[in-house]
Amino acid sequence: MLIRLMKILLVLCVSLNGLFYAVNNLVNWDAGVGAVGAILSMAGHAVYAEAFAPPITSPLLHTLSYLVIIGSEFAVAILAGKGALDLWTARSAPAPAFDEAKVWALLGCGMAILVWFGLFHVLGGAWFQMWQTDLGQASLKDAFSFAALSGIVLLYLNQPETS
Repeated sequence: MLIRLMKILLVLCVSLNGLFYAVNNLVNWDAGVGAVGAILSMAGHAVYAEAFAPPITSPLLHTLSYLVIIGSEFAVAILAGKGALDLWTARSAPAPAFDEAKVWALLGCGMAILVWFGLFHVLGGAWFQMWQTDLGQASLKDAFSFAALSGIVLLYLNQPETS
């Protein structure tokens, strides 16, 4: 039972991480749109001044991109939150039922990896070369932590129940 409770709490942490970042991004709207705009416009790139894709300088696209980030963070919160609730409901159930209750939690953890690895590292880091700026480096560092921790939770949660 304690292992199941630990899994539930870890999934809840993934959910709360998504929720807290989404809400903080809403509260800090102007700064967030500005940060996304700086990344998408590839401002301050000295190391690799040339890129295979053009910079995005449209304020509308900066805002839409920021909305995608916030929406994705809310998706993490909702999916993992539903998953934590499903796991809580099945906490005393036989092992096969608890395993079946993991679906939404696994989706939430997977979504977290997509947000902080896919959006930040693949698009932001590799495509928009955000590693070239202090702002980008800080964002990548945190995104790596969130993606890695969510991945660890996903792997731990996905272990079959034995009792």
